[in-house]
Amino acid sequence: MDVLATSRVRPAPAGLLRKVKAYVALTKPRVMELLLVTTLPVMVLAANGIPDVWLVLATLVGGAMSAGSAAAFNMYLDRDIDMVMHRTKRRPLVTGELSPGEALAFSWITAVGSTVWFAVFVNWLAAALSAGAIAFYVLIYTLVLKRRTEQNIIWGGIAGCFPVIIGWAAVTGSLDWPAWILFAVVFLWTPPHYWPLSMKYRDDYEAASVPMLAVVRGRSLVGLQVVLYAWATVACSLLLIPVAGMGVVYSLVAVITGTWFVYESHRLYSEAIRARDPKPMRVFHASITYLTLLFVAVGIDPLLPF
Repeated sequence: MDVLATSRVRPAPAGLLRKVKAYVALTKPRVMELLLVTTLPVMVLAANGIPDVWLVLATLVGGAMSAGSAAAFNMYLDRDIDMVMHRTKRRPLVTGELSPGEALAFSWITAVGSTVWFAVFVNWLAAALSAGAIAFYVLIYTLVLKRRTEQNIIWGGIAGCFPVIIGWAAVTGSLDWPAWILFAVVFLWTPPHYWPLSMKYRDDYEAASVPMLAVVRGRSLVGLQVVLYAWATVACSLLLIPVAGMGVVYSLVAVITGTWFVYESHRLYSEAIRARDPKPMRVFHASITYLTLLFVAVGIDPLLPF
């Protein structure tokens, strides 16, 4: 009798663990991680030193909830697409680990929770920006742009720029030029980051009838656009040097990593126009490394005496 009782209760923890993992997957943790990487360094720059630890924790927790909410709404609305695409076939709404109702409830709870959290523990400007980021990603990108235009990533990428200005607003209660320059850096970086991924999974997007640039245009044109936006990103990053008075560390990192990012973009374009088999994921991973190192430099530079 005891053995039977034990066997009945053992699956429960495993089921609960799977459910928790499914909710975590719903938040797109890798995307969230990259968004938070851009928040903390901006807070250091805004404070011109180490900001209050509790303010940092409150901002990062609120940012995680906000980004997770936007991702969850996106998965809920795009579950029909995710069923078609090979890249997204393991998402929790496709596998059935979560129901649409569970995903929608989680999306709303984290959206409201993140807004209230920012308002109570950070400030109202950060709360408004957080709510705006969720609304932009869900309403403008997911519902309006993604399935209708090849410009979807360009303008939809604005939502990914919000963590920068949220971090600045959390410290200063305002929005100043350095924050807007970094906002523009992330905005310009998003297309050359995402278009290589869409080249890799072109067949997926075509099957799902999502008009990514790589679906509706040739590889050479996509490669050229990646090059142009990479150059624009690096040029914009250099504007921070005179505007925010950045020092040697940021300047060197911006130039060296920017040169590497542009080089990888040119190599992708060269492969595309020569009808070779391009390796777009090389640029995709390079773009992540570039942005991470650039923002690490943003956070380190104000702490140095030179």
